[in-house]
Amino acid sequence: MMILAYFTFGGLSLLCLIFQYWAHRTRRNVTIGNNPQFIKFQRGYFAVYLVAMFADWLQGPYLYKLYSYYGFDEQQIAVLYVFGFASSVIFGAWTPIAADQFGRKKLCIFFTVAYSLSCLLKLSRSYGILLIGRLVGGLATSVLFTAFEAWYIHEHLETHDFPKEWIPITFQRASMWNGVLAVMAGVTTNIFSEWIGLGPVAPYMMAVPFLIFVGVIISTHWNENYSMHKIKFGHLCYDGLRDIITNKRIFMIGAIESLFESVVYIVIFLWTPILEQGKPSLGIIFSCFMVCILIGQAMFQILSSKGIPVIKILLFVVILSIISILTCVYSTHPRTRHLNASLVAFLVFQFCVGMYFPAMSVLRMRVIPDAHRYAIMNWFRVPLNLISCAVLMLLHEDVFLHGNHLIFVVCVGLLALMLLATIRFIRLPLSQEETDEEVGGMTKLMMEAEHIHNIF
Repeated sequence: MMILAYFTFGGLSLLCLIFQYWAHRTRRNVTIGNNPQFIKFQRGYFAVYLVAMFADWLQGPYLYKLYSYYGFDEQQIAVLYVFGFASSVIFGAWTPIAADQFGRKKLCIFFTVAYSLSCLLKLSRSYGILLIGRLVGGLATSVLFTAFEAWYIHEHLETHDFPKEWIPITFQRASMWNGVLAVMAGVTTNIFSEWIGLGPVAPYMMAVPFLIFVGVIISTHWNENYSMHKIKFGHLCYDGLRDIITNKRIFMIGAIESLFESVVYIVIFLWTPILEQGKPSLGIIFSCFMVCILIGQAMFQILSSKGIPVIKILLFVVILSIISILTCVYSTHPRTRHLNASLVAFLVFQFCVGMYFPAMSVLRMRVIPDAHRYAIMNWFRVPLNLISCAVLMLLHEDVFLHGNHLIFVVCVGLLALMLLATIRFIRLPLSQEETDEEVGGMTKLMMEAEHIHNIF
């Protein structure tokens, strides 16, 4: 499988370059945002944000391998993953409010300290300390995915007075480079962990200098900024929950998101123990996954530019995802184990992930009102994490047979429910605001939808 992984990576990388070039040719208004002052400000932000994201990506390929290397079994590792998922939910609701109240610059500096601590705690073989490390890591990633962007948007609008329409340009470029860095992170960790032989803890030690660099640059070059208004958390959560309950289209968007992304989280846990039996290069496999996500993003851009409705793209995504996970059901069965089939199925699923996130982002921006988007999105994360955590915890109990095989059967069921939810969403009538977006707002939505985060 190691040789297959390298050949696959080379072929997928070439295919990715072709699709990314094709997608780039479909984009409009590529000259917008070429103001020299804007470019200078943008590059200054990228110098910090992208380095922080690279430090985050470094920690993706060898997490399961590290815990396995320390001698923990699959049930114990599942608990560690659940702690990380739960931490991101709990702190994800708090970090945007903390950034607005205490200062976004301070919270970004706190991120570098917390994430460095999380990395250093992975040097310990103590299960309790590793659990604490997962909690701290979940807190840090919550800050990474909120405070940095909030700081940028405030500086963009309030300090530099650039046009609001230029904000998606920055996020689009950040997404592109973020994808490249994700691929590079997989190759880099593979070199240090396997070629040089430093072991699975090496990527986490490598991340610390990058985090220190980010902290120093933020403390010396960034301005502090705060929210212009005070957020009432309880009132905001109530309004968000009311919108979910009373608006059927918002409810169905939440159902679709929770069902699909819970499967994404479950696959993130399963890919290493399943493929590791073939002794592959985990960093290269991770890079293959990232390349497939980039191909999926490019495919979404191409299909959208040809006028194909986003909901039809999403329908294609869920059908292809069901096929890929059904393949995993077959390839992980004790009587029909087939590692190469599992690898292909995972690659196809990551391609679906690459198409799913921009498609779902467009639908969220159409359906969810801006005033309550933050609260509604946090409510969506609750069932998402409950489903993924429950599946990982319950199906790794000793009373269940064929643990991983059975998990994929459950994933097929979740995706089947998503398919029904998608069909139901299609049949619900559009609001007037959504009709207007269908007619005139697609280009802007596509630009805003391409922002990618580390799902690993």
